[in-house]
Amino acid sequence: MTLNALPTSHGEASSLRFAEILMARESVTPDDAGCQTFLIHRLSKLGFHCQQHVINGVSNLIARWGYGPVHFAFSGHTDVVPPGPLEKWNSAPFSPIVNNSVLYGRGAADMKTGIAAMLAATERAISDLNPSRVSYWWLITSDEEGEAEYGSQWIMQWLVDAGVSLDMCIVGEPTASVRTGDTMKIGRRGSLSGTISVTGKQGHVAYPHSCDNAIHRASKIIEALTGYSWKAGSADFPGTSLQITHIDSGTFTDNLVPGVARIEFNVRYDNDFTQQSLCRLLHALINDVDDTAEVRWSRPCHAYMSHPRDERCLMRYCETAIKRATGRFPAISTSGGTSDGRFYASERTQVVELGVPNRTIHQVNEHIHLSDLVTLEDIYTDILLQLAPYR
Repeated sequence: MTLNALPTSHGEASSLRFAEILMARESVTPDDAGCQTFLIHRLSKLGFHCQQHVINGVSNLIARWGYGPVHFAFSGHTDVVPPGPLEKWNSAPFSPIVNNSVLYGRGAADMKTGIAAMLAATERAISDLNPSRVSYWWLITSDEEGEAEYGSQWIMQWLVDAGVSLDMCIVGEPTASVRTGDTMKIGRRGSLSGTISVTGKQGHVAYPHSCDNAIHRASKIIEALTGYSWKAGSADFPGTSLQITHIDSGTFTDNLVPGVARIEFNVRYDNDFTQQSLCRLLHALINDVDDTAEVRWSRPCHAYMSHPRDERCLMRYCETAIKRATGRFPAISTSGGTSDGRFYASERTQVVELGVPNRTIHQVNEHIHLSDLVTLEDIYTDILLQLAPYR
């Protein structure tokens, strides 16, 4: 197996041209702003059957090439976060520019360049794949940066309803620390947010015996939560951690004992927990201190982790492609926040997140070096060509 001819310069890389087209579209969550229309135009020419579903304002692209038993997918999102204060940008955030071989603009890192590299790699490798052996999917949403209720989660349910079980899925999120290929992620911790409502008795500060200070009650709950000893985790998976994110006791008056308080917190948890087992533990910690406190849960994101396989091992394909493109093997990581990979991961489906450096994501003057984009295009191309033996 040999790679198709590599681009001889940044300017000849298709991924740069595609990135500039996508980045020029102001696709702030959940607006796709025509990004998927462009992708459908290019993918249809390659023989993909493309469907676009708009669900509660969220655009989802499901494209399939081939009908083979091995199901491989690229996953990503076309939406971006708002640009923030425009006066702090050195150039217009939705008018991508290249300066000293650096590409600037919203989506340069997260993750329109990832989608551009996927598209360029697809055009380079598709002729080497056998449609009777491989089913090649594109699964793209415009709602990853938002609530993510009608994006990849909806796409995954569509696949389940269609009887499709993915074998391998690459998520094009920015995962590198310094340069493309130095890190790939094979899992993520879960996330769960909670709201605790604490009730005391309001009164005058001069008569504490007739009051029940809700902040004092809340402080004991906080002490119980932050004092719990979580497992330290392992080299493969960071341990569980809990952070208090907000405390509110209503309008402040300096001679008033508050009768209510609200505690907001978030837990990032390892794969020793399920959402249900974590909720049971947290309920017990809270109610051991205050059995009248009420807890509500929000924004649940479950943990996942992919493991090596003896056959059709996506982790090995990625490591091999990275080594050939960069001369180095990647670090294997499960750090960072949540991602849409959680919707696709399962006992059957291996998920690897692999993309450009993430140092400037969501920042003013978001950017990446063009070499990182070209390297990612080469890596994705190599991974696709490693599927060629299934012919």
